[in-house]
Amino acid sequence: MRAVIVDDEALARRELRRLLRDHPWLEVVGEAAHIVEAAAVVESSMPDLLFLDIHMPGGSGFDLLPRLEQVPQVIFTTAYDQHAVRAFEVDALDYLLKPVEPERLAAALERARQALAAFPPRREVLDRLFVQDGPRCWFVPLREVRLLSAEDNHVRLSWGAASPLVTRGLGALERRLDPRQFFRANRAEIVNLDFIERVDPGIHGGLLVRLRDHPAEIEMSRRQARLFRARMGV
Repeated sequence: MRAVIVDDEALARRELRRLLRDHPWLEVVGEAAHIVEAAAVVESSMPDLLFLDIHMPGGSGFDLLPRLEQVPQVIFTTAYDQHAVRAFEVDALDYLLKPVEPERLAAALERARQALAAFPPRREVLDRLFVQDGPRCWFVPLREVRLLSAEDNHVRLSWGAASPLVTRGLGALERRLDPRQFFRANRAEIVNLDFIERVDPGIHGGLLVRLRDHPAEIEMSRRQARLFRARMGV
C-alpha cells in the first residue's frame, strides 16, 4: 500500500513516518506541507492512502480533496477534535488525534487494508468525484450522473435532484471518464448513455437526446451524431 503524508509540521511528518515503520507493508511515497504542494504530490504518486492534517497554511485538508481527480482513502491526523463529524461526512477512514497513538494507528491501517481489498482502486477510469459546496462536501458516484455540462472553467453535474459544480474543466474530466458509459454530445455537454431515454432527429443532421429525469433536450452536433450512430449501431 502506498501512502502520502500531508502536514505543515515537519516534526509531525517525521513522527508519523517513525510509527509507520512498524508496518513494512505500507510505503510512504511522498510528503507535503500545504495543499498546493499536496495536490501535485498526490496526482504524481497516486497513493492508496492519504494521511491528512486539517489546519495548514493556504487552506485546510478539506480544501485539498476537491482539487484531486482521484481521491485516495483518507485518514485525518490533527490536534483538533471538533472536525471529526465533518471528516466522516467526507467518507474518511479514520480521524486520529495528535499525538498519534500506535494502537489507534494500527487499527486505522487495518481498516485501510480491508477497504483496499474490498474496493481496489481503478486508476485508469474515474468512478467518483469529491464535490464541495460551501460547508457541505460529499462523493458523487459518476455512474449516477446523467449529464456533465461546462460552465466557464467548471463542470455542472446533473445528479439526482442536485446539480453541484466541480472545479475542473470538462476536457480534463472527459479523459478520465469511462468511454463505455459517457459520450460527448457537443462542445459543452457529456451524457451518460445509461440515462438516454429517447433520441430524435435534429437540425442539420444532428440529434436531440432526452435523458431520464432531465427536463431539457440535449443537442448532439452533426459530427457527434455520426459518431453516436456508429457506436450504437443505428
